[in-house]
Amino acid sequence: MDMKERLLKMLVQKSFLYSEKPIYKLQSGILSSYYINCKMTTLNPEGMSYIGCLLFENFIKGKNIQAVGGLTLGADPLAFAVAMHSFHVKDPVRPFVVRKNPKGHGTDKWIEGEVFKEDRVVVFDDVVTTGESTIKAVQRTRESCSKVEFAVSLVDREEGGKENLKKENVELLSLFTKTELFNYHQSLQP
Repeated sequence: MDMKERLLKMLVQKSFLYSEKPIYKLQSGILSSYYINCKMTTLNPEGMSYIGCLLFENFIKGKNIQAVGGLTLGADPLAFAVAMHSFHVKDPVRPFVVRKNPKGHGTDKWIEGEVFKEDRVVVFDDVVTTGESTIKAVQRTRESCSKVEFAVSLVDREEGGKENLKKENVELLSLFTKTELFNYHQSLQP
């Protein structure tokens, strides 16, 4: 089993819930048959190791990206894992955090981390549904500091996020889709 398949298995076992009837209330208020809580995987040491390597190698390496980050809390473990991996492979990329609200004192910053005007950055999110939180992160990043090259999600729920980000002139790339998680989930059923 390769690293991507091990991460897929971990996501399905730790972070993916499915019910034939829509019983999971999403942030939007809509009921869904699927609930994906990536934090059970992204905050796991083994999961972080796979995530750091896979996101860096598949989306960041060789693209002249200086920083990665997104809206706290979903993007934080992804950005930190990629930054750590990038350091170990001697191609460092700095992590940053986009606050949900400005700091409220001092400089009223929206962005935390070493990110500069000339940086080319990638915005991360753990799960993209409609893309609302990813779009917020893109907008805050653009306003505060840097050029957003593209966005990356661990999981695309395939519910309009990719299309909504495209309207913001941002391409969404994803390591996995809800369909892949569902299909793997079904393959594990007796």
